[in-house]
Order: sequence, then structure tokens, then C-alpha cells
Amino acid sequence: MEKIIAAIVTVFLVSPALAQPVTPAAPVAAEVTVVPGEVEAPQPGADDLDEPVPDNPYYDDRSTAAAVIESLYNAISRSEYLRAWSYFEHEDGIDQQADFEAFAAGYQDTESVQLIVGPEVTEGAAGTIYYTIPAAIEATMADGTTARFAGCYTLRLAQPAVQATPPFRPMAITEGELDPAQGSLDTILPGSCEPQ
Repeated sequence: MEKIIAAIVTVFLVSPALAQPVTPAAPVAAEVTVVPGEVEAPQPGADDLDEPVPDNPYYDDRSTAAAVIESLYNAISRSEYLRAWSYFEHEDGIDQQADFEAFAAGYQDTESVQLIVGPEVTEGAAGTIYYTIPAAIEATMADGTTARFAGCYTLRLAQPAVQATPPFRPMAITEGELDPAQGSLDTILPGSCEPQ
């Protein structure tokens, strides 16, 4: 993995359902961890060690808020909608099948997305850590049109050391508020997001 300023990760598909109002702060890019689009590594069972891994290798990381958001878009880009949906926290008692189907349907007209994220802010409370992280995306639709969105994601992690009853609950997105925006990704990226 590489550390870069205002990382751009190319992924496919984004949901217009995530486009909800948010008031962005002044744009400020920060150092984030990204997974490069192509890394040199052998394919499983490949004899030729010079063979590159596909542009969109499987990526699933819940160690930081940025990694969760990048993993979300990796799953969407690979049309792995159930995995993408699993990065969100779901309330008990909801019709999970209907919720998942609506989530997956929201991505059907999106072809690709560029993503940048800013610095995450953390806040602890009673054994739980809350994270907020700014994000800006440019979605390319199946018809070739593009749209940009910017806003904040909120994530939550119950301290792993205090989780004693199955199932384990990893870091998950509790809210994603993105609003249509005009300008380049680095100028529309909110400078920070305040914990909610």
C-alpha cells in the first residue's frame, strides 16, 4: 500500500441513493491509504511471475474509516452488492432482503466512480468509537454523463476488546450524506466532518 495526498481510487458504480444534503467544510486534502489500481503479483497458479493482478483486485479492509469506504466502492465496482451492503450497519427488525434489493438497484446505472477521501475524525463514547470522514466522488453513468457528489460518512466501531457475544461487529458505516457538487474532486472535498 502507498501513502499519498488526496488519493484517487478508481472504482465502478455509485448509488444516487447516497446523494443526501450535507454542508461541506472548506476543502483540504489529507494523507490517506489507498490500494493502487494495478499491482505486480502472480495470479493464483500462474507460472509467469510478471503477470499483473487485474485492475480491480478484491479489497476488503475494515481497519480504518478510509479503508472501509474504499472497500465499499471496491465491492460495488466488482458488482459484489451484498459485500458492499455489508459495510453498512443495519437496524434490527428491518426487512433486510428488501433493504439490500433497494441498495443494489441504486447502482444499476452507474458505470464508474473516482473517489477521494480526507482526514477522518474520531470520537469515543462508552466503549464505542465513532468516525467521520469526508469523501468526494465523480460518478460516470452508463450513458457517459458524469456527476460529482461530496459529503461525509459516519462509521462506528464497538471496542473489539469489549465484544464478548457473537457475532463480532466490525467497523461499519452508519450514515452516508453526499450532496451534488460542482468543481474538481479536490475542491469539492469537505475539509473535515464533525462527529454526529
